[in-house]
Amino acid sequence: MEKLINNLRTGQQELAKWEGGKMAVSAVPGAGKSHSLAVAAAITINKNNLNNNRQLLIVTYTRSATASIKNSIKKILEELNLPPIGFTVQTIHGLAVNIANRHPLLSQLHLEISTLIDATPSHRIIRTTVTEWAKNHEEYYHLLLKGKNTETEESERLRRDSVLLTEVLPNFAHNVIRQIKSSGLTEYDLDTLQDDPTNPYPLMAIARGLYHEYQELMQKENLIDYDDLILGALRVLENDNARKIWQEEIFGVFEDEAQDSSPLQGKLLEILATDSDNSEVNFIRVGDPNQAINSTFTASDPLYFKLFCDQCQEIGQFFAMNQAGRSSKIIIDTANTTLKWINQQIREKFEDKSFNKLDSILPFREQEINIVDREDKQLDANPQAEGKGVEIYEPENIYQTVELISKRIIQLFNNQKAKETYNLAILVRENRQGSFLYKHLEFLKNNYNIKIQLINDINNYAHIPRQILSILQFIDCPHSREYLKNALETLQNKILIEAQDLNALSIYPEKFLYPSAIEPPQSKQTKKARNYCLKLLKSRLELPHYRLIPFISSLLEYQASELATAQKLSDKIHKQIIGNSSLKTMISTLQEIINSEKFEGVETDNQNIYTEKGQVTIMTMHKAKGLQWDYVFLPFLHENVIPGSADPYVPKSAKFLGNYNLPDITRTILRSLTHQKNSGHKNSPLTSISLASHESHQLKQGEEYRLLYVAMTRAKKLLWMSSAKKAPWRWNYFEDNGNVFQLQDSKPCSVIMMLKSVQK
Repeated sequence: MEKLINNLRTGQQELAKWEGGKMAVSAVPGAGKSHSLAVAAAITINKNNLNNNRQLLIVTYTRSATASIKNSIKKILEELNLPPIGFTVQTIHGLAVNIANRHPLLSQLHLEISTLIDATPSHRIIRTTVTEWAKNHEEYYHLLLKGKNTETEESERLRRDSVLLTEVLPNFAHNVIRQIKSSGLTEYDLDTLQDDPTNPYPLMAIARGLYHEYQELMQKENLIDYDDLILGALRVLENDNARKIWQEEIFGVFEDEAQDSSPLQGKLLEILATDSDNSEVNFIRVGDPNQAINSTFTASDPLYFKLFCDQCQEIGQFFAMNQAGRSSKIIIDTANTTLKWINQQIREKFEDKSFNKLDSILPFREQEINIVDREDKQLDANPQAEGKGVEIYEPENIYQTVELISKRIIQLFNNQKAKETYNLAILVRENRQGSFLYKHLEFLKNNYNIKIQLINDINNYAHIPRQILSILQFIDCPHSREYLKNALETLQNKILIEAQDLNALSIYPEKFLYPSAIEPPQSKQTKKARNYCLKLLKSRLELPHYRLIPFISSLLEYQASELATAQKLSDKIHKQIIGNSSLKTMISTLQEIINSEKFEGVETDNQNIYTEKGQVTIMTMHKAKGLQWDYVFLPFLHENVIPGSADPYVPKSAKFLGNYNLPDITRTILRSLTHQKNSGHKNSPLTSISLASHESHQLKQGEEYRLLYVAMTRAKKLLWMSSAKKAPWRWNYFEDNGNVFQLQDSKPCSVIMMLKSVQK
């Protein structure tokens, strides 16, 4: 054990020497927190003679991380000649299921007869919630429908109706329901937060109504969501006897990636970490608030990990794991410079004393990454940089960007030894950027034997049944506005058609699909969308219904695992409808499969697919979290993307509501209420739409900066960054036809300009 501890760095050693109580560890990127967490776990198990009856609980947030930590602990226990017992590694939701299953009456969850769903904005339950709310709250709905203008033509009213029911309100419902449930807010809490009378819309009243409709529907259909699992587990632990049973079984809790925790998740773990005899809390939380990149679109909130760090600092139990051996020194220096500079820019922007929430919107905690000591045991720690180590370019346009990238890749993989030794990633902000790069770099495979791998953001295949259902429903009922729009959305998401106002296209399906001579000529983008729809309708006439799913899979350009999943889905449907096979029964069966949430895709990939040697991996910055490559390329770093435009982005289709992103604003107001309730803040929660819009925008920009920081710190030997002088205004509306004249002048991300000036 002494040898294990001595091989650890400062910060890591404090974790391994933990004797009990609360401890917070803030770990910089590449600090080796997972390894040191595994060492600390093995030492704790040995010191305290933990066994199957009294265990150490390690909690993380992905199944892949769970498997990795479990294997690491087992390996270290084996080195210590100890049996692989005395610990359990679980995801937070897996833990909640175990607690709820053992005490079904206390949890009020009956998992054997309930269906667990992930209620995304496109999920049927959210859409039904919105429809029921609009029906039962006509006054509020018509207020939204009216928007800023009182007089509207029939076509505009229909368009607004479509925007509200299929875009604004589903996103609104999804945001507020998750925020309410994950924060532990009660209906009483919601009632106490009244709407500001100066607001144009009663957002809290709308939120309460949607939440109430959602809960009623979930109960009626015997459905539960992931937040219900946490709430159910907490109900169990409110019972003295049940709580004592669990606390006696658990010696302590180690939480990994604590910055991604929600208030209720933190509460659940702290209860389990409490000793039933002396009330001591044996709780270690390890994370990095500077790598919090999910809080503006999930229920996670890094504020609570920051507060935990502050509490531990007061009792001398806060430690920084700030040495990292992943990257070369120049990349580390660049990341540190970026962090400090961004925080300074925010301070200068809000130096006006009237703004009293500066600390809450600073993107980063001041924490430098340091290189490791010379005697460090990590092999090739802080490796020698490739070339300059950090290369920054400003090509003329996005096509020249591709040329520069391809030439540099060819240089880096110029021989077989390099292909067997090194790997490379191109990290982008949007999926469409990744598809663009993949299309223009595919030639490297044939011409230079360099493998190109495009990784989609979707890491499971739940989208496939829904996409196929949207197409089949349109084929079956093409005159439906809803089904036409859903089909167009699927085509747009698959980047088969350009982004455009789908509400305008779907208002009158007949006019869109079969325009008469007196109709205005359709645009090129509209014609392309129409042609795809006509292909689908033609397939209904030319193919038997049981061949439609393979045809749709081909038309949507599914790849590898997606095709296998679609075939598995097709086989499952046709087995269930033998003797009563038709398009109608296919659709009905597919709808049942989606509602049951029990269909699993065919997984053919593993974690190595992201970091294979000799491979160019193209993926989004979000999906790159936790990974590393020898060479990392970050193209298309423009100001309108990172940190985003100066004003909050509001979709053009929703402009009739004003310059407000209502889902984001309401979520920010609810989060403010949560902070006041759970953090001891004395400030009153936000109620003003204008102030909430401002704060929401600042938080979103801060998260974009953290995303850039995470992407930069994935690189080991080379960090390549670029910002093209001409780029698409919005990638969603970009048609890749080689025409540079459709590109617009684009300002580079301010970080690019700062780093260029530093290099000079």
